[in-house]
Amino acid sequence: MGAEAVAAAIAALRVAHDELAALSIDALTTRELVSALDDLDMLWCQLPAQSHRLLARLQCETTAKEMGAKSWRQVLAIRWRISTSEAGRRLDEAAQLGPRRSLTGEPLDPLLPCTAAAQANGLINGEHVEKIREAMDRIPGFVDTASRAVIEADWVYVATGVGPKELKDYAERAIFMLDQDGPEPDDTERARRRGVSKGPQGRDKMTPLKGNLTPEAWAIYEAIFAKWAAPGMCNPADEIPCVSGTPTQEQIDNDHRSLAQRQHDALVAVGRSVLESGELGQHNGLPTSIIIRTTLQDLESRAGVGITGGGSVIPIKDVIRMAAHANHYLAVFDGATGSALDLFRARRVASPAQRIMLIARDGGCTKPGCTVPAYGSQVHHAAKDWADDGQTNVDELGLACGPDNRMVGPDGWTTRINADNDVEWIPPEHLDTGQSRVNNYHRPERLRPPNDEPPVEMVVGESANGADDETSYGGQPSENEWFDEEWLYGPPDYEPSKDNPHEPGGPEPNAA
Repeated sequence: MGAEAVAAAIAALRVAHDELAALSIDALTTRELVSALDDLDMLWCQLPAQSHRLLARLQCETTAKEMGAKSWRQVLAIRWRISTSEAGRRLDEAAQLGPRRSLTGEPLDPLLPCTAAAQANGLINGEHVEKIREAMDRIPGFVDTASRAVIEADWVYVATGVGPKELKDYAERAIFMLDQDGPEPDDTERARRRGVSKGPQGRDKMTPLKGNLTPEAWAIYEAIFAKWAAPGMCNPADEIPCVSGTPTQEQIDNDHRSLAQRQHDALVAVGRSVLESGELGQHNGLPTSIIIRTTLQDLESRAGVGITGGGSVIPIKDVIRMAAHANHYLAVFDGATGSALDLFRARRVASPAQRIMLIARDGGCTKPGCTVPAYGSQVHHAAKDWADDGQTNVDELGLACGPDNRMVGPDGWTTRINADNDVEWIPPEHLDTGQSRVNNYHRPERLRPPNDEPPVEMVVGESANGADDETSYGGQPSENEWFDEEWLYGPPDYEPSKDNPHEPGGPEPNAA
């Protein structure tokens, strides 16, 4: 009876909306239009309260894994085609404003009861809720629970009469008055705030960085910059940049870089030195290296871009410059079917050669909506799982990040290879809304118009150890296909450890 009543009430809302949409508003006066907008705005403010109730109950009834997703964020993002950040916002609001229950099943008030009540009555809007939630999170930890409740009630009362900007300013002043000296610096606070993060690549392909370095971290780079960021050091404008010893007076005099530019170039030199040292070991079965995907057509035309294994876009000019001192691997695909040619294996774990081929083909995790690049992906038996007699042939494999890889299995996601040799992901029933089955996020080359040129992919690897060995792939290419028999990542008898879950070759031990 409860389910039928809820369904009937929601149906009535839809009918009311349809009736309103069908009515003409041309005859309404200014006062009547404003009054109608007032009513709609109040309803718009109230509706999220119902969403909070439903989301809170849904999380009590089942789990994200049972729904077929890695997390509740993924459930919302896939089911209703919203961003994960928007899904997170809805879940956070539901957690703070929705109904709760104790471990014994007794009903509890929301974490922010005054805010929830004001929203349910349409007295505050979503922006007010956001400002109150943000401000409540910033209240110092020494403030007790009873005082927090009084502060929340005060802010809600203020919100009923002012806009979000005024509410934010009021809350900022209140927080300042609570703790005018700010938190006392200590090791715990420094450890919490430490971090370095990058922003998205800009239109000029530059990547912004921001961060907070601990005293120890800055002491390390302070010494490095004192040497490698000095005038005349690591200057890319020099024919032979100075990276050791002391630069010549001519190099110093001709160095017109700013301090920020010299520190940038020092970081590049430090990174290249570490990569070439061979001390970084392996990552997913390959030596830690820079891997860049591009096409032979782009290299020949000197136009286009390359894509790193981490998903960064590199202008073709930089790709060619980096390729001048790197090992190369040519991945060739069949022009008719797009399948990868002649890389087969009788073991569960994919070979390094197969992984390189998959990086060239897929570029990253193949699950639709996933942005994890190739560096963070595993090799997945896409056509049929190894436990179900699947084959470790390159045209039956695909890249998948660890969490998505583990979502494949009975009553969960399934994968298959379609006629275009793309990995298709079929969602479980609860998440299937007819969405796209193929992920094109890592394949920007598909934005270009088709042509008659055969799809040839060049993978440029800047190896940590500079190895350049040969191996045979087996099989014979047709007269229209050719292979580069130079292999840069180790001897032909290389075998990854089956005991290491981070080696390439499909899922981790408990995965599909």
